[in-house]
Amino acid sequence: MNTENIKLGLRENWKQFTLLVIVNAFVGGMIGMERSIIPQFAELEFGIASKTAILSFITAFGITKAIANYYTGRLANTYGRKNLLIAGWIIAVPIPFMLMYAPSWNFVIFANVLLGVSQGFTWSSTVVMKIDLVGEKDRGFAMGLNEFAGYFSVGLVAFLTGIIANRYGVTPYPFYLGIVLSFLGLFTTVFWVKDTRIFVNKESASDTSVQLDNVFLQTTFKDKTLSSVTQAGLVNNLNDGMIWGLLPILLFAMNFDNANIGIITAIYPSVWGIGQLFTGKMSDHYSRKSMLFWGMLLQGLAILFIPFSSDFYVLASISAILGLGTALVYPTFLSTIAHATSPLQRAESIGTFRLWRDLGYAFGAVISGITADAFGVEYAIYLIGGLTIISSMIIKFRMPEQEKAAG
Repeated sequence: MNTENIKLGLRENWKQFTLLVIVNAFVGGMIGMERSIIPQFAELEFGIASKTAILSFITAFGITKAIANYYTGRLANTYGRKNLLIAGWIIAVPIPFMLMYAPSWNFVIFANVLLGVSQGFTWSSTVVMKIDLVGEKDRGFAMGLNEFAGYFSVGLVAFLTGIIANRYGVTPYPFYLGIVLSFLGLFTTVFWVKDTRIFVNKESASDTSVQLDNVFLQTTFKDKTLSSVTQAGLVNNLNDGMIWGLLPILLFAMNFDNANIGIITAIYPSVWGIGQLFTGKMSDHYSRKSMLFWGMLLQGLAILFIPFSSDFYVLASISAILGLGTALVYPTFLSTIAHATSPLQRAESIGTFRLWRDLGYAFGAVISGITADAFGVEYAIYLIGGLTIISSMIIKFRMPEQEKAAG
């Protein structure tokens, strides 16, 4: 395929890039639909009290999203990025209906299996397509915009579902948002999004980076940069899985109503989302290692402080600090991996990273659920906070400094 007329860059490809940002907002909204209400949904609709059982929906989501992420890299190279994005949206369409009409908790878990596959295909495709379009210079900024759109949407829809649930109940009205989002995502992708594989061909023609012998092993264990980022990604989503599942339960036990639970749980992904507009660009110009270290440390400290207050404003502030810490690391993870790999292996390396990162959801749900049932929610929070601080130290002492991006 002729690549002479293809130009890499954010300015050169702003129309397709903007479309992909909008599509990723729809992707994030599908998670936001569940973010503030599913734990109460489990207790009120199905009478489930066990924290481990309630968090089983996050375990199912995390495992299937992780596996889908891993195969996204290979499938994107084989079948095309756009085709994978369409497949992800087709899988998403029935999910809100399944949640509305779920006859049992197992049906909710199955809906989250589909949500995990859908999120793996859709979010990973938009990430890889944006990296394809922009080239080296604006990669961090591109990831910041992508993750901003996704996570701000998570926060916004979590807030809206909290408000709707407070007024009309946890089902069915909050799930109507998911119906709208899934159809908008599907139609936008089918009619307007274009495949980006030709941009990979363009970039790889002038790329001089060394290809990895075994992408999976290097990204997971061997390469000091890639493996340091991968473990931090896993721990980041491990603590996010705990926050997703246990924070609403903790707030519910403090007698906060659905509206206030919606606000506190929405602040964290909203700050995480908005912050990435700035931190993505920062990762193009400042030390990625420092951003990853401080981001993980800030997350760990914020989590440790959660059990010490029942004041709405203090908890809202902790949620904001947690969001800021996550904003520092999230686009930096992806830009660091993209910088450290060949364009031809980038999709597979990002897929491997996202496999481990989203397995963090499952590990976080299982570890925090078992700990909460055995010792109490507070001890689960302390454990996850401590693991997050340990992860920051691995970044500090194992990961080498990366060269700045060219340009």
